[in-house]
Amino acid sequence: MPNPSPAVRFLNPPVMPPAAGYSHVAEVTGGRLTFVSGQVAVDRAGNLVGPGDIAAQSRQVFTNLKTALEAAGTDFAHVVKLTFYLVDISKIALVRGIRDGFVDTEHPPASTAVEVRRLVREEFLIEVDAVAVVPV
Repeated sequence: MPNPSPAVRFLNPPVMPPAAGYSHVAEVTGGRLTFVSGQVAVDRAGNLVGPGDIAAQSRQVFTNLKTALEAAGTDFAHVVKLTFYLVDISKIALVRGIRDGFVDTEHPPASTAVEVRRLVREEFLIEVDAVAVVPV
């Protein structure tokens, strides 16, 4: 018997603090989980995009995530979780503004943002990974 199509329910329980730009809970039933590794600001040729520019790097990161999701047969509409790693957490509002061009802002995915001392290469300012639920 085939797996049922996924159903995702985003929850923000009223007894929890208000969620600004993310959902506290993403409940999934059915479907196929897809995990996208952390993406950084490199283009198809492996070149750094946006040296020292968090906005340019964020756009490239989300473009890379979009490409990876499409390769798995899905898109941002099915993303249930994002994890952000930033070397400067004070830039999170700018990053979320760019993210909002890719996700459903009415039902944003569950998210975690972490400030890190550095990423795998000194010039990277941001890395983002994703979890999506793909219809089967």
